[in-house]
Amino acid sequence: MAKNKEKAGAGRTIVILLVVLLLLLTAGAYGYGVYYFSSHFLPGSMVNGFNCSYMASEDTEDLLNQRVGAYVLAVETMKNGQEAISAQDVGLSYVSTGIVKQLIKDQDRFTWFLAFNQDKNYDISESLSYNVELMGQAVDNLKCMQPENVVQPVDAQIQDTGDTFEIIPEVMGNALDRTKTEEVISAAMLRGKTSVNLENESCYRKPSVYSTDEQLKANCEKMNQLVKVIITYDFADRTETVDCTLIKNWFGYNEDGNVILDENLVRQYVADLGLKYDTMGQTRTFLTYDNRQVEIKGGDYGWVIDQDEEVKALIAAIESGVTQVREPVYLYSGYSRGTNDIGSTYVEIDLTNQRLVFYQKGTPIVDTPIVSGNPDIEGCGTPTGCYALDAKESPAVLTGEDYEANVTYWMPFAGNVGIHDASWRSEFGGNLYLWEGSHGCVNVPYDKAAEIYANIEVGMPVVVYE
Repeated sequence: MAKNKEKAGAGRTIVILLVVLLLLLTAGAYGYGVYYFSSHFLPGSMVNGFNCSYMASEDTEDLLNQRVGAYVLAVETMKNGQEAISAQDVGLSYVSTGIVKQLIKDQDRFTWFLAFNQDKNYDISESLSYNVELMGQAVDNLKCMQPENVVQPVDAQIQDTGDTFEIIPEVMGNALDRTKTEEVISAAMLRGKTSVNLENESCYRKPSVYSTDEQLKANCEKMNQLVKVIITYDFADRTETVDCTLIKNWFGYNEDGNVILDENLVRQYVADLGLKYDTMGQTRTFLTYDNRQVEIKGGDYGWVIDQDEEVKALIAAIESGVTQVREPVYLYSGYSRGTNDIGSTYVEIDLTNQRLVFYQKGTPIVDTPIVSGNPDIEGCGTPTGCYALDAKESPAVLTGEDYEANVTYWMPFAGNVGIHDASWRSEFGGNLYLWEGSHGCVNVPYDKAAEIYANIEVGMPVVVYE
């Protein structure tokens, strides 16, 4: 019995020792598990699709970095084109932000023994970086960026076809916005996207004006309307025509983008008209009553286009859409608009021969001797030139510094110099002007003055020469 009791006691001791040992082993295993999984992922841990069970943060990040190294972005271009940029092309790499370590820290390591029968999926945002210089080179090396492959966009525009204007449609082209393209590709790679469509991302440069543009269509219609107008300038024996060949070169645009007639271009045309047709102040070759040709310089007779007003008038005439014959707006007008603007009705005064001849429609109706001013006395010489008759007055009182004279017929043509009767004279012509000359006026016999006065009109040319 005693021996049996001893055997039973020894057995209990062994059992107790085994239980204690088992508990110690279990506690040790549990403690080791807690310790181990404080720096390693629990079993069943999946990080961004990778099985990271039992992996330390460094090993996990190495795995993630390996995947980044194998990354390739498909770059989809216009018309189903496709290119690619790899991680190596741009120096793309994984950047540790501590998030993997934080995942391990946040897992329940004290219940690690329960993780064997369950999976834990982690989706983390991978922080990536790239070499800016390499990224720029990679974008520049894309086939779609090569100059020989690029067609620049072209706006729809109005084109002169010769007879009319028509809208030439836009060219879409395939040119990329370099800066935006790099931004889009960079962002796609940093997000780990597998592909990026440059067209969907609006990376392509586009025309700013399309053929459907309402303003473009309205401008084209207006241009076609205006070039149909024909303006004919009437210069008596000459004409000038403003038609589509000129008008189409005068189109411009205002601040709102609407087509207009460019005032500066029209002004240049009107200025050219002035150079060609203005006659005031020009030297004229004049055929005298005795068939001599003399040069007439100076005077205020002639035609001068009012350029400011004519620019406005011409633009208005064209914009009216009405074909018409017109004369320009004149600042000064002559009596005849022909090439010979003196015409066939004029007063001719020959100071050397002291003679006045009044022509009416080419026929001399008055031919008389005169007394003019003495050119040797300062301020008394009769001015030469081609003048327009300023006025008619009957009777009139002529006054000067040292004289006052009553005349019946007064016809001034150069300020206070004019033609008038001189009842105090009994003789005219010859060399009387040299010792009994006037103060500058042209004295004529009373009856001749009356005849001149009856037929002359304000604005008629008075030609004075020596």
